[in-house]
Amino acid sequence: MYKMTDYREFIKERNELLALRVIKGLESRNMCGFYAPDKRSALKKALELIPEGSSVTMGGGMSAFDIGLVDALKQGEYDFIDRDAAEDKRSAMLAAYDADFFLAGANAMTEDGVIVNIDGNANRVSAIAQGPRKVLLIVGMNKICPDVDSAVKRARNVAAPVNARRFGLQTPCVKTGSCFNCKSPDTICCQILITRFSRHTGRINVILVNEDLGF
Repeated sequence: MYKMTDYREFIKERNELLALRVIKGLESRNMCGFYAPDKRSALKKALELIPEGSSVTMGGGMSAFDIGLVDALKQGEYDFIDRDAAEDKRSAMLAAYDADFFLAGANAMTEDGVIVNIDGNANRVSAIAQGPRKVLLIVGMNKICPDVDSAVKRARNVAAPVNARRFGLQTPCVKTGSCFNCKSPDTICCQILITRFSRHTGRINVILVNEDLGF
């Protein structure tokens, strides 16, 4: 008999099937995808992918924090470059371009493996595009969208307003909750990176987590 609580399992089953499609899309784009049913599994897979002794840094994404990866790297045998704790933040950000691994999330992804990120200072999107030897993205299934247009809309109307509020910025989206395509001095919608293919095989790796992560 149907139970009201069953819908959660239905959602997880649907997300797992969708994740497998996204992974095939990533592989067709010369990127690697991995599926994790939960945060614990995602953390385990991430640590399998990052050898001890690696230099690791990150952009401003929250998903790596959500799965406990940042704490694990800080406490483990890794050279974690913490720009938030650095006295010279510019030097810490520039060090990302020569790091072994760059961690980030995604503001949105399409069902066929295109990755969309939006940025204010461009340190995150530029490092995803070029520089670090490996890029590892932690992506919750809440970020998956049908196509590029809907992914860009998600980045601008969901992720950007929340990020702007998180940073205490004064943008129209903070007041309304949706994008106004503004040219405010505080805008964080300065650069949009659409990653549709990676020329370097295996450089970009994505762990898809069957939970809601980040925003």
